Amino acid sequence: MIHYIITFLISMVPLVELRGALIYAAGFQIPLYIAFPICIVGNMIPVPFIFFFARKVLEWGADKPVIGKFFSWCLKKGHKGGEKLKAKAGKGLFLALLLFVGIPLPGTGAWTGTLAASILDMDFKTSVKAVICGVLLAGIIMATLSYLGFAALFGLQM
Repeated sequence: MIHYIITFLISMVPLVELRGALIYAAGFQIPLYIAFPICIVGNMIPVPFIFFFARKVLEWGADKPVIGKFFSWCLKKGHKGGEKLKAKAGKGLFLALLLFVGIPLPGTGAWTGTLAASILDMDFKTSVKAVICGVLLAGIIMATLSYLGFAALFGLQM
């Protein structure tokens, strides 16, 4: 039971998210039909908070003495990246956000994608739909790699 809870908590951690949680679950032989929904739910719980509050926190902290430079850098980086994504994607912004979240590369995922959507002033419902589809895509990719990888390396039955 403790590994189920740890899997859930790992899926909520920025940068690691569902990708790391599925590797952990596969390593501890949590059945995929249990691990997958745990990771999806855990990865999606922070999304509304990120969408509605992260940008406000960054804007609030941008002029503070200790954290100001970092927060300003995050805002500029997010805005610049968001505008670049918007320019390239055009009307395909939904698909671009989905793929950004869904392709498991370092620095991409629900946290970063949701922050970018917030900075781009995307509609909340559209953003959440794109992010959840991306999380599902990342989950399918990572579950396949993780569970087949552990099965191949260690002969585990999943």
